[in-house]
Amino acid sequence: MIHIVGGGVHNTLLCQLTSDACGLPVVAGPIEAAAIGNALVQAQAIGTVGAGRWAARASVANRMELHVYQPSEGEARRWEGAEARITGT
Repeated sequence: MIHIVGGGVHNTLLCQLTSDACGLPVVAGPIEAAAIGNALVQAQAIGTVGAGRWAARASVANRMELHVYQPSEGEARRWEGAEARITGT
């Protein structure tokens, strides 16, 4: 699974093409990742959010709108051809 955060989550084409090219689901969000991350670190410091990155991620996932993009059918083959052209393999 790939996570895209920040302003790039507004670009649905970027998110879908990333999913198609990698053949993996893409989770888009949160948009204000830097500010949210800062707030979470401060909340962890005073004990209002559990310690560790997994507790922080769970806190965000439960409160923020996230969008999941799935790879499109048949796109993997097209992207494999593109990789071969780029790498020369």
